[in-house]
Amino acid sequence: MNQRLLLIEDDQRLADLVSSYLRKNGYDIQHHAHGDGAAERIIEIMPDLVILDVMLPGKDGFEVCRAVRHRYPGRILMMTARDEEIDEILGLELGADDYLAKPVEPRRLLARIRALLRRSDNGGDDNGDQDKLGFGRFSICQSTREAVLNAQSLELTTAEFDLLWLLASHAGEILSRDDIMNQLRGIGFDGLDRSIDARISRLRKKLDDNPETPTRIKTVRGKGYLFSRSDWE
Repeated sequence: MNQRLLLIEDDQRLADLVSSYLRKNGYDIQHHAHGDGAAERIIEIMPDLVILDVMLPGKDGFEVCRAVRHRYPGRILMMTARDEEIDEILGLELGADDYLAKPVEPRRLLARIRALLRRSDNGGDDNGDQDKLGFGRFSICQSTREAVLNAQSLELTTAEFDLLWLLASHAGEILSRDDIMNQLRGIGFDGLDRSIDARISRLRKKLDDNPETPTRIKTVRGKGYLFSRSDWE
């Protein structure tokens, strides 16, 4: 059975082009053209992935994402014509799984969709079969998608959990931004995208990691990030 996608986009020409391209690549895609009613449509059909434009008539994409994130377990890929970092960070904070700036190149969009759906199929992990990892007072479970620190469950967005699981499953190894982008988004690091850095910053706060001198998720200058095996007592 083909995976189901829902495209929420008010530009009819773009919607037709994207829908046609994705159907040719084997996806069952439906289209909704307005921000109003979009959240209800998502919950009604429960697609495997939502492609959500930010600039919509009625409710904007941020409002739609906020409205459904706690009720919709699938992936959300946001698109916008505004090429501003603040938009990307806001979308990710609201629970979007990925972000793509317009104009959209169909092959890049397809690569992002495949990467997101592959991670869903694998329970959010592309590395190894281990389901639960423990480091002192911190533990993270892939199957339940729960992270616990000091006996308290952490509130994580889907994108934050995926990044934290990736780092923890490679504890003691340095992962470059290119490694992380390829694993999470199916593309390489372009030298400009700051979404990974923004997510790392939010994860450090939730992990009680000192932002000035972090010891749990360390920055290795010129190389990337390292999840520490120690410093969790």
